[in-house]
Amino acid sequence: MTIQKIASARCFDGEQLRFQHDSTVLACSMKFSVFMPPQSAIDRHHNAVPVLYWLSGLTCTDENFVHKAGAQRMAAELGIAIVAPDTSPRGDDVPGSPDKAWDLGLGAGFYVNATQQPWARHYRMYDYVVHELPTLIENSLPVSRNARSISGHSMGGHGALVVALRNPGRYRSVSAFAPIVAPSRCPWGHKAFSHYLGDDVSAWLQYDATALVAASSERLPMLVDQGEADSFLVEQLRPELLLQACRAAGYPLDYRSRSGYDHSYYFIATFIEEHLRFHATHLLLSDA
Repeated sequence: MTIQKIASARCFDGEQLRFQHDSTVLACSMKFSVFMPPQSAIDRHHNAVPVLYWLSGLTCTDENFVHKAGAQRMAAELGIAIVAPDTSPRGDDVPGSPDKAWDLGLGAGFYVNATQQPWARHYRMYDYVVHELPTLIENSLPVSRNARSISGHSMGGHGALVVALRNPGRYRSVSAFAPIVAPSRCPWGHKAFSHYLGDDVSAWLQYDATALVAASSERLPMLVDQGEADSFLVEQLRPELLLQACRAAGYPLDYRSRSGYDHSYYFIATFIEEHLRFHATHLLLSDA
């Protein structure tokens, strides 16, 4: 696989890049964004930098986080690359929502491997995020193969938690802003999972962070930020279920409830520096 650079801009002495490639896993062309810090330019063949994978939420592309979160300044200071994939497969042959809903289909891949038609051919975002995209990036850019962390927002926070919990040893740390912690128990999750995975609720649990925490063999550093003024808090996000699951499993969770903050990128931009410093603590170890 090869990647084609389609955009580049100098940013805090690093580079904000955008690439396109043909995805075997998703059977379509995909775009993704990468911020490379200035430290990576010292020696592109030998100076691999740690990498944070960022998973965005419903309706987003790879560019929302890049344009709105303001993460590049701190990533440049810390020497961390940030990779932001798209949130779903794209293209004329890729099915969208049958009722043009914003919470199913295009922009709403939910980071699962779909098993139901017409979704199964393209909607395999779990395999794309865990395997295909990191392999492509590690073979093409000077990023570390053993110093990875993962984060995300809302649907992407769900994806980050699930990916980290299902892959012990692959990531150094995980964080999330306003994640959908229990998709098997909220309307967004019911809608997406019934279409992508079918009606067998037991199949949904492999993509439910509250279920995965109970079976986790690893105690990965985990940080979750939640705004108390989030309009989706009670019905869709339900952070109390993750707190309960972590307490029951003895899983250490750093949970921060933020008074007055909502679900928007203003919330993310306010606290993204804290998340990057949290990940840097674990990424910038001597063997990174």
